[in-house]
Amino acid sequence: MRPGRLGTGEALNDGDPTTPRPAAAVILLRDGERGLEVLLVQRNPAARFAPGAWVFPGGAVRDGDADQRATARRELREEAGVELDDGAPLVPFSRWITPRTVRIRFDNVFFAAAAPAECEPRCDGAECVDARWMRPSDALDAYERGDLELVFPTIKHLERFARWSSVTDLLADHHDLAPVEPRVVVDDRGTHVLMPDHRTSAFGSGFPRRLTPPRQ
Repeated sequence: MRPGRLGTGEALNDGDPTTPRPAAAVILLRDGERGLEVLLVQRNPAARFAPGAWVFPGGAVRDGDADQRATARRELREEAGVELDDGAPLVPFSRWITPRTVRIRFDNVFFAAAAPAECEPRCDGAECVDARWMRPSDALDAYERGDLELVFPTIKHLERFARWSSVTDLLADHHDLAPVEPRVVVDDRGTHVLMPDHRTSAFGSGFPRRLTPPRQ
């Protein structure tokens, strides 16, 4: 496993921890011909935070958002061109807080939702420049080959999706909302990110994965 590094916009903070900004993201799901699929959007390569990475549509809470659910719906509409019906459920799936040693931090709630019928995502071309429906295993394989840039929370969510075979099963299951705050470890091999309850690699043996892989 290759040593990790922090990506642009994920620089370490030498001072007091930054207060995390409230944020929300949508894990949009559909049942594909070969199993569960998830929508990933590619962040603009010129973005300050996680440039070029493939992520779930989302962003920080803004003035005028009633709550994080409202933020999630707005970001999905703005970044992916997908409008959820007012009655469409947004299921709280997880809550992630950026490591306290990273300069830009978010307190991000991930909501899971079923895609509307005949959903055709359209990126805004500003924050996001591309979109793909992918099986979680295919996205992880593309990451391992260096064909797809993923950030750490996206990787961990994609790995977790292996336990469900359909959108209905995933939305009906219980989801633990205890906050997850990964740790960043710097040593002579590089900068690594670990799950909070791991003293070694967050992915098993060898080095932990990078927060973002190097550009090809």
